[in-house]
Amino acid sequence: MHILAIETSCDETAAAVVEDGKTIRSNIIASQVEIHARYGGIVPEVASRQHMLTIVPVMEQALREANMNLGEMDALAVTRGPGLAGSLIVGVNFAKALALTNHLPITGINHLEGHIYANWLGTTKPELPCLCLIVSGGHSDMILMEDHGKFRKLGNTRDDAAGEAFDKGARILGLPYPGGPSIQKATHGVATSLTLPRAWLKESDDFSFSGVKTALLHLVEGKGPVDYTWIKEAAAAFQDAIVEVLVTKTIQAAIRLNVKQILLAGGVASNSALRARFLADSSIPVLIPPPVLCTDNAAMIACCAYYHRATGDGNGDDLDVIPGLALG
Repeated sequence: MHILAIETSCDETAAAVVEDGKTIRSNIIASQVEIHARYGGIVPEVASRQHMLTIVPVMEQALREANMNLGEMDALAVTRGPGLAGSLIVGVNFAKALALTNHLPITGINHLEGHIYANWLGTTKPELPCLCLIVSGGHSDMILMEDHGKFRKLGNTRDDAAGEAFDKGARILGLPYPGGPSIQKATHGVATSLTLPRAWLKESDDFSFSGVKTALLHLVEGKGPVDYTWIKEAAAAFQDAIVEVLVTKTIQAAIRLNVKQILLAGGVASNSALRARFLADSSIPVLIPPPVLCTDNAAMIACCAYYHRATGDGNGDDLDVIPGLALG
């Protein structure tokens, strides 16, 4: 089965062709990072307009690289939520038009579920039940996946998501947008004596990162003029605080629930410090997609759709966007 998938939940326009839910024939991503960097964050209206400009050439490139055409597709898939309403509308309406004109079935996919299924695109297949940590700019969710299509949310962020915290922390330190990659670059090989608080929220699987962000702000304001060496140390302390909480709370929950594996997902899962600490600290096997499959992409949407279609799950003309779509 060949599935062509479209992903436009935020600021990446993506299209991919995936065979049998595991083999990536193509995976094209048009990033808008440089466009939004001038504003210091994503501007929704700009994002949706850019999707309109790039969605056709991105889809055509995905088909070319797969060496296939629309007539050889067995189904279409598209992200229906969660995400920015305008961005989602561009992708869903485009995919519905393709489905109608090419007489193809279509499946609307939860973006968060798609991130989890990026783990099925590797050589090692996940074992169920597993505990999924989805960490991105808008989400820090701990999800128990008991079977395909069966999810239970255990916890989420009570304020800032991890990716949002990295963006705000980078802004405080004067580092460029997007914050996650900037902080990772600044902290490479840096050992720091600085420490920042951790919000453990005991007896809960929830996260909170607003406190460490505020502590970083007070640290910077109390220091006065600083050089880049100190900024790197402060960035390392900030990253350490976020990583330690994510890793420790997830491993504790995985042990408590006796799951077979831990799956990482979402853009923040590409952070090298987070990946290294999970692999070093966890006694439970950890699966992490390669960085290109952690950030928003359409291959994960196609993979997820394959498992939906295997159970007869699909959509028709009534497919619509749900910007606040939940998982579990």
